[in-house]
Amino acid sequence: MISSEPLNAVFEHIDNNRTNFLDRLIDYVRHPSISAENVGIAEVGALLVEMLTGIGLETRMVSTEGHPMVVARWEKAPGKTTVLLYGHYDVQPPDPIEKWLSPPFEPIIRDGRLFARGAGDNKGQHFAQILAIESHLKVHGALPCNVILLLEGEEEIGSPHIADFVRTNRDILKADLAVTADGPRHASGAPMIKFGSRGELSFELRCRHASRDLHSGNFGGVVPNPIWTLVHLLSTMKNPHGEITIDGFHDDIEPPSKEDLAAVERLPLDIAALMRDLDLARLDAPEERAFYERLCFRPTLTINGFQGGYGGPGSKTVLPSEAVVKCDIRLVEAQDPQDILRKVAAHVEKHAFDVEFVAQGSMYPSKTPVASRFTAPLRRAFVAAQGEEPLLVPAGFGSLPCYVFTKILGIPAFQTPYANPDEANHAPNENLTLDCFHSGIRTGAALLYELGLLQLSKREA
Repeated sequence: MISSEPLNAVFEHIDNNRTNFLDRLIDYVRHPSISAENVGIAEVGALLVEMLTGIGLETRMVSTEGHPMVVARWEKAPGKTTVLLYGHYDVQPPDPIEKWLSPPFEPIIRDGRLFARGAGDNKGQHFAQILAIESHLKVHGALPCNVILLLEGEEEIGSPHIADFVRTNRDILKADLAVTADGPRHASGAPMIKFGSRGELSFELRCRHASRDLHSGNFGGVVPNPIWTLVHLLSTMKNPHGEITIDGFHDDIEPPSKEDLAAVERLPLDIAALMRDLDLARLDAPEERAFYERLCFRPTLTINGFQGGYGGPGSKTVLPSEAVVKCDIRLVEAQDPQDILRKVAAHVEKHAFDVEFVAQGSMYPSKTPVASRFTAPLRRAFVAAQGEEPLLVPAGFGSLPCYVFTKILGIPAFQTPYANPDEANHAPNENLTLDCFHSGIRTGAALLYELGLLQLSKREA
């Protein structure tokens, strides 16, 4: 029987340093690093290089065509598992500032939570991984497995350069699996392991008819209305039954495995509480479709915004000259965003030749089998660190660039969220509970320990 004493010693170190670790997190999130505005990115990248070098990792900043990547490594355990830990050091803009109860980059603790931009997304979570690495090194002078740490500076703007970076740097990113600590725990508060993420693409539909806005009485019924043109076009893309009706849209979807279906059956769900919380009278069509089936295995088409005409107080009998609608599509395995963009463009051309289709950013979906050989050690890590079995979620609901690991590096990729369900990521008053931060460090430490016990005679996922 393998002794757990080495891990217990690391847990003791982590528990004894709660205050010190929290103080260091506070100092870290105090530094803005807003990728959308190029604020503080270089400074925080340099801070990470200094920090990671200081704890004993070989670290460098690698340039891209956009913001740099920080790559750190410890590979002194020959024959042991190599895990690639991914995170991002950029954060969302803090707007609207007036909604914050305290300044977003002046961290403050209230009611057992640290409030600051980046506290949960993603500085607090990847900093927990860093402290887990440091704790093993402090206690034992070595890590139980090999570690590569990849911290991106562009995740909050869609990771536009990570795919090229990973393709170009396969040699320095060679690993057996990738793990990302990002996002909130399950709504029930339970820990979870996600085995993929949905892909995403965005586009605009732009329509202009007349050269200027017109009087609706003098020209209505004669001059076409661009808002109606877009409304009619959108109605050909998704019907009232909730079905996306773009030709070929569903052709390449990979159906869920029996392990996927069994996993979602075990996920806790309180639909009534969700509807009360969101003040919903109904769910989106089709109402008979299961909740987690929608979020794990089905693509979506969402209208993000519709602009055109008059939206001020009272009325204005205007016939607008132009209108714009913004949309996104969430993709599931194995849909190709470029293929879907072509199909959407063809649909627009067929149904509304005078509407301009403008493709924007995109991201592939990713998927790792729930039956992966790494699932058991990851589950054991959660139980050892948190005393609770994690939920297994076949595919994450949002989008992360995990496809660069599964599709480019060809390795399994997992998400192990550490943040509280109400972290308010991307919103004012973003926060991370102190308990989640502490348990995240413990979980990261247990994950390294469990991966170090694996015998990698076979390299399958």
